[in-house]
Amino acid sequence: MMQQYFALKAQYPDMLLFYRMGDFYEVFYRDAERAAKMLDITLTTRGASGGQPIRMAGVPFHSLEPYLAKLVKLGESVAICEQVGDPATSKGPVERKVARVVTPGTLTDSALLAATRESFLCAVQVTESVAGIAWISLASGQLRITEVPRSRLSAELERLQPAELLAPDGFEIPALRDAPPTKRLEPWHFEAEAAKRDLARQFGTADLSGFGCEGMDAAIAAAGALIAYCRQTQQSALPHVTGLRVERESEFVLMDAATRRNLEITETIAGAESPTLFSRLDACATSMGSRRLRHYLHHPLRDTATLRERQDTIGALLERDSTVRHAHVTAAFGAWSDVERIAARVALRTARPRDLAGLRDTLATLPDLHALLNRSGQPGLARAAQGLAPSPEILDRLAATLRDEPATALREGGVIRDGFDAELDELRAIQSDCGAFLLDMEKRERERTGIANLRVEFNKVHGFFIEVTAGQLDKVPVEYKRRQTMKSAERFITPELKTFEDKALAAGDRALAREKELYEALLDDLNRHIVRLQEIADAAASLDALASLAASAEALNLNRPELVADDVIEIEAGRHLVVEGQVEAFIPNDASLTRSRQLLLITGPNMGGKSTYMRQVAQIALLAYCGAFVPAKSARLGPLDRIFTRIGASDDLAGGRSTFMVEMTEAASILNNATARSLVLVDEIGRGTSTFDGLALAYSIARHLAESTRCYTLFATHYFELTQLATLLPNIANVHLDAVEHKDKIIFLHKLEGGPADKSYGIHVAHLAGIPRDVVRAARKHLAELEKHLRPASSQSDLFAAAAAPEPERHPLLDAIDALQPDSLSPKEALEALYRLKKLGDDQ
Repeated sequence: MMQQYFALKAQYPDMLLFYRMGDFYEVFYRDAERAAKMLDITLTTRGASGGQPIRMAGVPFHSLEPYLAKLVKLGESVAICEQVGDPATSKGPVERKVARVVTPGTLTDSALLAATRESFLCAVQVTESVAGIAWISLASGQLRITEVPRSRLSAELERLQPAELLAPDGFEIPALRDAPPTKRLEPWHFEAEAAKRDLARQFGTADLSGFGCEGMDAAIAAAGALIAYCRQTQQSALPHVTGLRVERESEFVLMDAATRRNLEITETIAGAESPTLFSRLDACATSMGSRRLRHYLHHPLRDTATLRERQDTIGALLERDSTVRHAHVTAAFGAWSDVERIAARVALRTARPRDLAGLRDTLATLPDLHALLNRSGQPGLARAAQGLAPSPEILDRLAATLRDEPATALREGGVIRDGFDAELDELRAIQSDCGAFLLDMEKRERERTGIANLRVEFNKVHGFFIEVTAGQLDKVPVEYKRRQTMKSAERFITPELKTFEDKALAAGDRALAREKELYEALLDDLNRHIVRLQEIADAAASLDALASLAASAEALNLNRPELVADDVIEIEAGRHLVVEGQVEAFIPNDASLTRSRQLLLITGPNMGGKSTYMRQVAQIALLAYCGAFVPAKSARLGPLDRIFTRIGASDDLAGGRSTFMVEMTEAASILNNATARSLVLVDEIGRGTSTFDGLALAYSIARHLAESTRCYTLFATHYFELTQLATLLPNIANVHLDAVEHKDKIIFLHKLEGGPADKSYGIHVAHLAGIPRDVVRAARKHLAELEKHLRPASSQSDLFAAAAAPEPERHPLLDAIDALQPDSLSPKEALEALYRLKKLGDDQ
């Protein structure tokens, strides 16, 4: 048995090997030590090898999933080794083989996956200038590829957040915030020509020309390595992976990793799942819809035609007198199972009976839902109706085969419906006759032997037996053969009972084997309909996501934005959805950005709402380009290609970058990549260094964005000197968030007003934060002295204006003084020189 184990372990040296032995999965040696520590299970020993005890640990086979979930969360991969031979006929160890490999990126089991987010396996191949990326959600079968400049590789990986990464040996993975487990493969796995042939075979096509990926050799090579790895881990041909989709940067409004974090789209800056933009909008009835909504939020589109179609559908679902409102759709989806992931498990032949029962019950709702959507006549809902058309062939097959409430696991039996298969019905009849037979035999044997308390029973350990108490043993007939001795009774078997036992047990085994045959045949039939099931899942996910956006629009007072061709961002009474959900009263604000007003220089007190205002403008733009309604009374937005943010202070100590270095790196990314159609948010740039260094950098960056890049910019700062830029450049405007000071207290109005602010109120905020009173008093006193000595009381100092002012004309008196040589003058000459200087001064 250990020889068999070592042979299998040699095939998966870097993974834990779960080796099936009876009712347990066992791990041995170093695997056992690691598993015992990670899973908090008992480490024991059994037997010896080379004079040393064999360390081992195990988990019950029927509760494997919780242990797998824990290991995968820790980034581990596990090879599952099953018994495939028949113990009754095997000589020596039962034949075993690895049935599947579970890795962080190849999960398909619902118990191991988050319901509302995709789990991606990603592969990367690079050339001198290009990074090819391929990623797949094995639980849905969706394969995508893209190519980006190598400099953008880390940003793309941050966007995808893969659960596992494949890369060629020797390639250095860029530093990521949450680095995934990485599997290194030999470079030959990433050969482009071989990948093209392999992918064409996978998709059943002559070549890849129909997928629009010509010339994308790096991405195709990555996809080839990805599919080969998935086949190996799943021990399957992946029939649900039927094509690939090319994603191009030009399709989307791009956002880097910092922007996604700062806008808190699906994760807060602290890493929590709520409150976020996604958590505020997610009213989906299905997990498929939630995953689609998440995808929309991370993939804002530039194609306004698609966006208007989404807006039209949301609008139709909001109409008061509509025959199809969002509530109708949500109610229809209320009992749906996750068709997308069930279809994948059917293709991989890992679907459980309850999965198929859920699929059956879901398909049974299609006729009513299809009719409901068809009544609308709205184009978007009509397209959804096409995708959600009834599929009677699949439904009838499932309904005829499965019991209404099948057993949880196939090994328990009770999955196939009575009356579906004559052979199975016959075998079940034999089993069902057991109770009547035992009662009849018990009655006959009591009468024949005179043993009044004789019992005929059955259990799974000892089979069928006749039990007689110790006091009645003298009445036991000679044909009774002892089977088991108890403390106060004996158990016996008779030839008649043994014959029935053989028949009944054989019927049970044969019935279970027959159920497995019928279940496998059902999976075979369903595999012919995988593409149709994926179409149903896709239509349902999109409709559910749009219904959720409609429900949120109604509940949160969102309105339809206008997407225009003009270069403009005009927002009336805009709000920040996430902050609004956390406060009692939110103050809306307008925003106006045009070609003649491209940069808003925002000043105002700490905690006055500058960052909130900036983020809400970006969130409104993001939602508009997802096709959603927005938190504003009205909004007009012109074309956008990117959204950038430089907000907050954080370091990257693991990457060797200080807070200021991170700040400058993010600023460099904006300056190097922003265009005239980008929306840029900059908050407190230059605060991580000395005052004059930071002020000079902030001045230069703001001026470059306004003069050279000419992008839409919201630039928040406490450097009041920057407000002079509005007098130098006509496309810069000063605005501020207002506050009112009363004695030693401050009231934040959170209202945007024109012009610059006059104070930062930082000491007031320190007081609100709980800084001790004596420290606050000392700070106020020191501030007064600084203001008295370092700047005029009437206005802010104007460093840049002073630096740019022309040098004044030199006074003649200074030239005359410079010409004097005091050491060579006599007293009389010195007195005469003094009179000349006085006269020169009087004349001027």
